[in-house]
Amino acid sequence: MTVTVELYGLEVAGAHGVEEEERRRPQPFLYDLWLEVPDAATSDRLEATVDYRDVVSCVQEVSAGRQFQLLEAMAAAVADALVDGFELEAARVRVRKPSVRLEASVEWTAATVERRRP
Repeated sequence: MTVTVELYGLEVAGAHGVEEEERRRPQPFLYDLWLEVPDAATSDRLEATVDYRDVVSCVQEVSAGRQFQLLEAMAAAVADALVDGFELEAARVRVRKPSVRLEASVEWTAATVERRRP
């Protein structure tokens, strides 16, 4: 059995981007997380799964811990931190950037990274 915990649209401000202006002013980034937890999570005990509050803190710490130029690098750093910090089988992280400025209208850009426990 696979148990997946999902968090969608977690908004964390960060000063990330390729352009210097993006790195000067925090902007919103939206995180969509798929966390494969052990089967024991179905026991209805919080200690057998992941606490959403701890997951949110982990994402915030990664975002605040360094500036990223690329969404790909930021998604990978969050996925690595989640797999390293929690009892997860795997973590899939999508980082969306809704405030992207391009020459054409776009709702958001994103990068998705998946990490599995070795």
